[in-house]
Amino acid sequence: MAPGLVDSSAFPQPTPKPVKLSVFPDGYKTSGQHPPIYSQVRPYADFPKFQTGPTLWKAEDYRNNPELWTHTFTAEEIEEISNATEDFIKSGAPLTGISRANFHLPKLSNRMEELRRDLIDGKGFFLFRGLPVQEWDLQKCATAYMGLGTYLGYFVSQNGRGHVLGHVKDLGEDPTKTDRVRIYRTNARQYFHTDGADFVGLLCVAKSMSGGESDISSTHHVFNVLQERYPDVAQTMCEPNWYFDRKGEVSEGEEPWIRGSIFYLENDRSSNPRVYAKFDPMNVTSLARFNSGPDARIPPLSDEQKYALEVFEKVCAELSLHMILAPGDIQFLSNAQVFHARTAYTDHPPGAVDEQGRPARRRHLMRLWLAAPESEGGWKLPYHDSLEKKRGGIQVNDTPPVCPLDAE
Repeated sequence: MAPGLVDSSAFPQPTPKPVKLSVFPDGYKTSGQHPPIYSQVRPYADFPKFQTGPTLWKAEDYRNNPELWTHTFTAEEIEEISNATEDFIKSGAPLTGISRANFHLPKLSNRMEELRRDLIDGKGFFLFRGLPVQEWDLQKCATAYMGLGTYLGYFVSQNGRGHVLGHVKDLGEDPTKTDRVRIYRTNARQYFHTDGADFVGLLCVAKSMSGGESDISSTHHVFNVLQERYPDVAQTMCEPNWYFDRKGEVSEGEEPWIRGSIFYLENDRSSNPRVYAKFDPMNVTSLARFNSGPDARIPPLSDEQKYALEVFEKVCAELSLHMILAPGDIQFLSNAQVFHARTAYTDHPPGAVDEQGRPARRRHLMRLWLAAPESEGGWKLPYHDSLEKKRGGIQVNDTPPVCPLDAE
């Protein structure tokens, strides 16, 4: 066995504690943020010079071929989604308890299973179009969206307040307060990053007047280019001496940061483990309160790390596929093999109207974080919760899951 390649079964896997169904209606609790198992973090010397396989893609292969990565819902599919949504709402079950078992999609389920496999083992992105969000109220939009999501994974909490249905919306918060403000609650640019779960989904309910456009890059194409052009940067990003800010979303007894690397190798005994990424630069550059001054508790960014951040963003942008989400579009991404970014945006001014003469709505995306555990075919990650159904996410103590229908 190669050095550092350790079977996860050699480590005690925590057994999730039984949960109260009155608090966690689907029976599972989000695992939360954790440092890696450091003995499973492979050294740079073990990484491939180039990543190959179906998870590697190039933007030019998709830019002019939308049929390869988009699907417009048919009238029959919309009817099936609508009927399942109405049945769930009529049942009176809490939205936090939605699951495949109580959201029936007999025809669409095969398409969703194919998508799930492609998100895990393929290119890692897809775009649905045509959900009638302008005709449905927020409850129906949210229920339909979460119902579709249950066919891909288990929804996990996205913040310390237990939001398993998130809302990407400008709430007027100051994006420069990076130590405590989450950028999705502002209209600022988002740099290339991954989110804190296996998959992220975005349903566009309303778009901005300008900006707010999406860019994605193949993690494995980025890695290959770094290895070819900037091997020193690739090495820096594979070393587990980066610190990531938890921005106060911490359970009792936990540190306010996590130490890890940006690129990992899967904890897989096969001869060709895949490169895996976990990274948000906004959680790296927000640590001044811990890494500077006489009371510094962790080291500041090194010159090599600062340079790596610059090169990484430049390469991601160079290799990116651009898309604009319209109302009714649903973007699903795998964080393991896709980096994503967003341009800054400007909302419609008060009193503005849309193309149909209706009052223009502020930009609003509903967001899902979904777990696809190793125990159900997901990536083999060097974390102690790799087998848990709701691995990842953000869980503060026993905060219950909630599904607000709008930003709060």
